[in-house]
Amino acid sequence: MVAAATLSLFQPENQISCGVDRTMEEVEAFESLVRNYQNMVFSVSARIVGNLGDAEDITQEVFIIAYDKFNELQNSSTVGGWLKTVATNLSINHLNRYRARWRFFSEQEHPVEIAIEDTPKSDRQELVEAAIRKLPDAQRVPLVLFHFQEMSYDEIASNLGISLSKVKSDIFRGREALKKILSK
Repeated sequence: MVAAATLSLFQPENQISCGVDRTMEEVEAFESLVRNYQNMVFSVSARIVGNLGDAEDITQEVFIIAYDKFNELQNSSTVGGWLKTVATNLSINHLNRYRARWRFFSEQEHPVEIAIEDTPKSDRQELVEAAIRKLPDAQRVPLVLFHFQEMSYDEIASNLGISLSKVKSDIFRGREALKKILSK
């Protein structure tokens, strides 16, 4: 029988070679930070990108950045807002990297259907989240940034690199599409 040993990433001999200089208390504090904010960071990313797998990847990226800046964040009262901002920016960057594909699908005559899990009708929040994921990217992203990230129309236009009138019309169309989806 072969015994498997588990080693911590933060063994003293590994700290020097990896340039990692964390104490066990810091590691535990960071793990606590991740546990406290992981759902918020994931939901921000999921709402913006509309893909749960991509949202998981973005969430990991957010916490990698947070780990690098943990000494600054550890005693900050604005850590939640900082994480939310980083998640928003990384999600927008992700969408911008795939803008050509995004435009292709958003310009189709018939929107692409996104398979989602059946959500219980009694849970209104889950129903709204599922409906938001069904929206085309061009409508979902500005709508989420406006209503969930509380960005202004000008901020959305700047971040997405689109005109102010396009932001307004996409948000309007997104709201109308949501009404139709939720009324079914």
